[in-house]
Amino acid sequence: MAQSNFKVYRTRWFMLIIYMIMVAANQLLWITFAPITGDATRYYGVSDLSIGILSMCFMIVYVVVSIPASWIIDKYGIRIGVGTGALFTGIFGLLRGFAGPDYQLLLIAQIGIAVGQPFILNSITKLSARWFPIEERATAAGLGTLAMYIGILLGMTVTPYLIIGSGISGMLYIYGIFSASVAIIFLLFIKEGPPTAPCLPEQEERSLVFDGFMSTIRTKDFKWLMIIFFIGLGVFNSVTTWIEDIMRPRGFSATQAGITGGMMIVGGVIGALIIPMLSDKYKKRTPFIILALFGATLGLTGITFATTYWLMITSGMVLGFFLLSAGPVGFQYGAEITYPASEGTSNGMLLMMGQISGIAFIFGMDSMKSSQTGSMTQSLVILIVLMVLSILMSFRLGESTILKPDK
Repeated sequence: MAQSNFKVYRTRWFMLIIYMIMVAANQLLWITFAPITGDATRYYGVSDLSIGILSMCFMIVYVVVSIPASWIIDKYGIRIGVGTGALFTGIFGLLRGFAGPDYQLLLIAQIGIAVGQPFILNSITKLSARWFPIEERATAAGLGTLAMYIGILLGMTVTPYLIIGSGISGMLYIYGIFSASVAIIFLLFIKEGPPTAPCLPEQEERSLVFDGFMSTIRTKDFKWLMIIFFIGLGVFNSVTTWIEDIMRPRGFSATQAGITGGMMIVGGVIGALIIPMLSDKYKKRTPFIILALFGATLGLTGITFATTYWLMITSGMVLGFFLLSAGPVGFQYGAEITYPASEGTSNGMLLMMGQISGIAFIFGMDSMKSSQTGSMTQSLVILIVLMVLSILMSFRLGESTILKPDK
């Protein structure tokens, strides 16, 4: 049946936009302390590790909360599911603004925001399935994922400037007002779905998270996809966390490391705009997953061995462009191949794999760091090998049967 038989509502773009703003706000709160670790340690009188925990707790909490969050999203829908995440983000984001120099209260607020994260992030494919026709869903998922990168980029670039004029307490208060305002706007305007579905019934209805869980993990292609996400997201989380430690032994400054990390995110923003749209246009998923993994491996190789600044920046942008663009295509592919399991189930499981590997890779790279020079080249070479393995595994993925070319 032709897509023209279904009514597609322009409201879908407004729903996506307010969702993207909510995602960006949550991720901005997550990454807040990464670019100001030194200032934060002095302000709160704690160690670097204590400041690192403010970000690391998001990964740990995600592993615990992800499955219950996916169940709530699937059982009660977008308004309740994402709305829960919005409430946690708004309330605890505002609480951070009143924490002052109290590290314990700050950590409690940060954990509260972290609880909201899976409710928001696990809904990317759910919202695209409710509001968008099948041939636009990778694009919608790409834009939803793009919001994550925008939030990270804003946190990395805006935070240092805010503390210059307002101090850490003032910066947290500004972010608190912003997150609370975004949460209120989201709760006021978000709708569960359009008056009529934008697709065939079998392309919309899904089983609940626990009903579809076993069928999901029994799907051969999804097993390969989970391993690919385990490697890919683990690489991204660990490289972005240790970018300064990776570059410092080669004589690069902290400013140069920060710019390189920022260019990774910029590359990811561009990639998340382009690759998912090409995937939708050509109605293919697996070729673009393979392409993204291959390009990301080249970028990682450059970061591992680059000794000039221009090559390091270029490699960082290439890594970000391809690795981060693989996310939205992979999310949508996972939702399609695991039908009738819910989008929240597949989305949550893939993100969970990345959180687990992120924790493991971050600690692993730190433990393998050279005691004499501080070099992380050895661990980076291991990551390259893992990326090559992920490329080989991607060739075993079968194409989605839901997204069929036009006749």
